[in-house]
Amino acid sequence: MPPIRLLVSPATVAEARQAVDGGADIVDCKNPEEGSLGAGFPWVISAIKELIDASGRRGIQLSATLGDLPDKPGTAALAATGLATLRADYIKAGVYGPRTAERATMLLDAIVKAVRLVNPRARVVAAGYADYARAAVSIPPGELVTAAGATGCDVVMVDTAIKDGKGLLDFMAPEEVVGFCRAGKAAGMEVALAGNLKEKDVPFLKGSGADIIGVRSMVVSGGDRITGSVDAALVARLKRMLA
Repeated sequence: MPPIRLLVSPATVAEARQAVDGGADIVDCKNPEEGSLGAGFPWVISAIKELIDASGRRGIQLSATLGDLPDKPGTAALAATGLATLRADYIKAGVYGPRTAERATMLLDAIVKAVRLVNPRARVVAAGYADYARAAVSIPPGELVTAAGATGCDVVMVDTAIKDGKGLLDFMAPEEVVGFCRAGKAAGMEVALAGNLKEKDVPFLKGSGADIIGVRSMVVSGGDRITGSVDAALVARLKRMLA
């Protein structure tokens, strides 16, 4: 089994440099002040892409978020078109507004079509929320797998919508997480896990079947995703734990 890949979410170019120096496999540009999957600014994404290209590290990839998206496929498609021009390797869509699998499918289909039109090499990530019930958003993770697979998404991801210290494993039992990973793989996608993951979760995550884990709080100084800053030493520590 190949080693699980580490996705780190910086909000600034300076944080992205820390992520690169710490050995992150995927640098995921987002704006935590705008939500769980808050969209980053185009000029920040472009600058981070330049930083990655200049780093000399082969294989490191850029991910960028479209945001916690409302149930507006046209708006999402236009946003995806813009993001696809910035040469991100992964384009991540938070399926936030749709409340049925049918509506989620329509949203993701529009995003996939838009991305393929502009940058066929970019990989589309359908991201949902483990705490969808308490947040009153989105659809269950299992339904997200179905919608993502039906629309040709490349990766399916589960995160948390509300950032209050509770994490993925507070809302999904370990067997549910493993089932999510298996279902995603069976549908032909890679699987990513995120949502206030903690060091104590790492042994389970390594055996869960996930391809990618996404973190911010675990690798920022002080542990606060808003006020803290990504620290290369913490990224390197987590990378060693995952090896």
